[in-house]
Amino acid sequence: MTAATIPLLLTLACGAGRPNFVVMMTDDQRYDKFSHMGDPLLKTPNLDRLRSEGMGFRRMYVTNSLCAPSRATLLTGLYSHAHGVTDNKDRRLDPKLPILPELLREAGYDAAFCGKSHIGGALRDRQWEYYFGFKGQGNYLKPVIAEGTDGKDLPRQGYMDDVVTDKAINWLTRRNQEKPFILFLFFKAPHRSWQRAPRHMHLYEGTTVPKPATWDDPGVGKPRSFLEADNRIGVFDDAKDYDAMVKDYNATITAVDENVGRVLATLDDLKLTDSTNVFFTSDNGFFLGEWQRFDKRFMHEVSSRVPMIVRGPGIAANSTNERIILNADIAPTILDLAGVKPKAAMHGRSFAPLLHGQTPADWRKDWLYEYYEYPGPHSVRANRGVATERYKYIHYYTNPVEYELYDLQSDPEERKNLTDDPQYADIRKQLAARLEELRKETGDTYGDANPAELKAKAKGKPK
Repeated sequence: MTAATIPLLLTLACGAGRPNFVVMMTDDQRYDKFSHMGDPLLKTPNLDRLRSEGMGFRRMYVTNSLCAPSRATLLTGLYSHAHGVTDNKDRRLDPKLPILPELLREAGYDAAFCGKSHIGGALRDRQWEYYFGFKGQGNYLKPVIAEGTDGKDLPRQGYMDDVVTDKAINWLTRRNQEKPFILFLFFKAPHRSWQRAPRHMHLYEGTTVPKPATWDDPGVGKPRSFLEADNRIGVFDDAKDYDAMVKDYNATITAVDENVGRVLATLDDLKLTDSTNVFFTSDNGFFLGEWQRFDKRFMHEVSSRVPMIVRGPGIAANSTNERIILNADIAPTILDLAGVKPKAAMHGRSFAPLLHGQTPADWRKDWLYEYYEYPGPHSVRANRGVATERYKYIHYYTNPVEYELYDLQSDPEERKNLTDDPQYADIRKQLAARLEELRKETGDTYGDANPAELKAKAKGKPK
């Protein structure tokens, strides 16, 4: 924190000018899909601008690498085993469970939502100053969207993320200027099945997509739970051709980048840039050819690690933070920056001190992962795990019970499963114990290594 930022922060703290918030989220964008991260094809000048003007977190993770659970965690600050949206099936948040926008509204903020709205009990079922959302995954072209929580789902002309950004910008320009605000802009891209905006139809023509280093890796030592998942490239119609798949994935992110640029320009034009915290993240990562696979759900880095860029008052430009943060931290961080106390305890914690150049001595050294949608799409078995700053331990607890253990320091690509290596026996034992400690700390009893109970819960029936 510099001396120049202290007066501004004191002003905000005293309530003379409470900060605004824009929270932008993509769908399935992994942590490295930006030109500033060295992507060989993708160009993201507007997101690069946001990164250069704010702080990038290199170790941001989601606690459940799946759309609905991850988004519910962002809104509640809770793990999915606590908020109840454990998978992408018909799970609903308890309407009595407080969520981030409601807590801010009660504190005098206006709240608007534009974009992907597929969590029952969370978005269309709550109160907003403005709502423009689509159900399910929506359509990239001629999307069907409702304006107002009681509005009709109607077809709209245009490309999905352009249309929802138009509405977000319109609300920004017409909102009540006397009140602070939070705007959620949840993009569809780059979720499959990928469809480009018409203006990007010829993007990447004549270029070749380089394959990841693990493309030809046979996965020796990996468990059946990983190798037998139904997520191989070449099997599904929209993922038959690796080169075409990645190009289409990139092209949808290009449209996101353009729309992020429009939002940033609007904040500039309205002279809101200096008083607005802008968060950019994704709901989960994505395999893009590693072991010739796609999709998410696993705890591996490319699946659970996501982008987090934050620009706002008192945040040093072009700064980087290496501390572990989670999507469960987003709600408590925004509440902290707004000076609002949560009504109930959250699993996440505010990383506002990190944003302002301070690192609490007790900042987390490890984190808990969980995945429950089994049986389900892509046949990824239920699992949970713990990761430290160096090691990752994964427990697949349905039949067959299996494990993965990686040393991320010497093996960042997670190629060598060390589960049965006697040199790592003590590490495995320590991580297994820590996993159980984290489960107790967060009140996790979901499944409890009981496949029958897990299957009953997956069907929405009590055991």
